[in-house]
Amino acid sequence: MSHDVLNPTPEYLAFWRERHVCTLTTPRPDGTPHVVPVGVTYDPEAGLARVISNKHSKKVRNILAAQALRPGGARVAVCQMEGRRWATLEGRAVIRTDEASVADAVARYAERYGRMPSPNPDRVVMEITLDRAMGRA
Repeated sequence: MSHDVLNPTPEYLAFWRERHVCTLTTPRPDGTPHVVPVGVTYDPEAGLARVISNKHSKKVRNILAAQALRPGGARVAVCQMEGRRWATLEGRAVIRTDEASVADAVARYAERYGRMPSPNPDRVVMEITLDRAMGRA
C-alpha cells in the first residue's frame, strides 16, 4: 500500500514513532544491496528520514561513493516490521557532517528510541530525502 511521504496516515506515522529496529539498504559500489540494522527517524514535515552512524561505517562509505557519482545522493530504503505491520521509506541519501545536523539527528533518535546514544566524535547523519512510502501499519 502506497502512502504520501509528506502526509502519512496517523497509523503510519504512529508506527514510525514506535520503538523498532529498522533496516537500511544501501548500494555497494558493485551495485549489490548492503542491508544492515539501524535506528531511523521519520520527519514527514521535512520529507526526510535520518540515520546516525559512524563516518567509517560501510553504509556511510557506500553512500559517499554513490554521492560522488550522483550528486543527488544514493538511492536507499529503510524498513521496519512487527508482525503483519510493516513500513518502507525510500529516497536519496546524502551524508551530513555539520554539527547542527548531527545534533538534530541525535535528538530525534533519543526521542524515538528513549535513550541518548553514546558520544561519538566520528558521528555523521545520513539524511534521506524521501520520495516513496509504502506499508501496512
